Amino acid sequence: MKRLKQLVMGLVTAMTLFAGGLSGFSAPVTAQAATTASNSTTVNLKAKAGIAVDAKTGQILYDKNSDQVLPVASMTKLLSIYLVLDAVHSGKLKWDQKITINQATAKVAQDTNLSNVPLRAGHKYTVKALYQASLIYSANGAVEALGTAVAGSPHAFVTMMRAQAKKLGMTNAKIYNACGLTNKQVGKLGYSNEAGSAENEWSAADQAKLAVALLDKYPEVLKTTSIKKLWFEKGTADATKMENWNWMLKGLSASYSKLHVDGLKTGTSDAAGANFTGTANNNGNRIITVVLHAAHKSDTDPSRFQQTQKMMSYVYNNFKTVNLKAGSQVAGSKTVKTNDAKQPTAKTVLTDGLKLWIRNDQVASNVQSTTTLKQKLTKNKALEAPVAKNTQVGTANISLKGDQLGFLGNTKTTQVPLKVTQTVEKANVFVRIWRSIVALF
Repeated sequence: MKRLKQLVMGLVTAMTLFAGGLSGFSAPVTAQAATTASNSTTVNLKAKAGIAVDAKTGQILYDKNSDQVLPVASMTKLLSIYLVLDAVHSGKLKWDQKITINQATAKVAQDTNLSNVPLRAGHKYTVKALYQASLIYSANGAVEALGTAVAGSPHAFVTMMRAQAKKLGMTNAKIYNACGLTNKQVGKLGYSNEAGSAENEWSAADQAKLAVALLDKYPEVLKTTSIKKLWFEKGTADATKMENWNWMLKGLSASYSKLHVDGLKTGTSDAAGANFTGTANNNGNRIITVVLHAAHKSDTDPSRFQQTQKMMSYVYNNFKTVNLKAGSQVAGSKTVKTNDAKQPTAKTVLTDGLKLWIRNDQVASNVQSTTTLKQKLTKNKALEAPVAKNTQVGTANISLKGDQLGFLGNTKTTQVPLKVTQTVEKANVFVRIWRSIVALF
């Protein structure tokens, strides 16, 4: 089955390149307003659920049923890899460390009806090789082996996954294993008290939260997710040519010249249909997309990638970015009231920069903000003097006028620290007494 998939995938690639441009993959992506049918101002997503977000802020740029809980299949592996990278960065695992494969994991890995590299019981493989196989080839046994190495057992790793999902705000997550197969398919790695049909489920919004967190903390993951082909155990009897299941990578059958896709992960099962978490970086503007339950009529069905291309093109064709630089001001958070200070207000600026997306028909003045002061620095709902120059005094809660989508986490705002630009000096005692007297009348 695995060899057949490889052969079919190669034929699809060749046929697509020969055809020279299916209509779904021919529209230019620009920063200009939509002018043709292919630059549509709507998406008409043919999938049960989908979402497009900014990869840094989580600003939602497109949404369809993104809170609906659905099977995610092998997209699960991004959560597992997040924890594997945690272990590598903390020193618990090393890239060249060898992991011995147990019998239960080997049984999953030897199932040729599933995405796998042929791990053998008792054999040892490096963390790096298993990591690459998990991301490039969606190898189920490989990621299960990594999970056991991190936590000590499959169930202990699932406990870690559940805790991490909660920490990331993935409130809808139901997790049974590290790879995304059904409980029955993972055999002894699964749970005897759960239905055989049980499989990992969460929403498109949850998956977007995971992808944002992964790229923020471990952007190096893209070096692996962008690899098109790689050998596993080359030169041995188990040599396997791993061809990336993300066909949107440059040169593969669903690639699109104007979209610079370099990740992230597919997922496929009978219950899930065809899923895909994609990411593209055009002109320094990185977005993340999630498609859940697109059509999957055969192993060569490109529907998930076609729907991803629709979302990505929609964003890049219909939105532009506004860059708020560190040290700049935003309407609604330019000053704060002071208490017992020489001046009644203090000027505030953004401590960090922020990139926001606005529609092509909008202007930068659509950006607005409210201010939340740090409680320990306030008195009578104002900034209590004295305060040193450049002190972070609170946050700017930034939003867009008329925006109905907001940001991941069901919030309409994103927070940026605010600081004062000058020292807020305390007024002398006579001034403070006089103000108190005036306030009585």
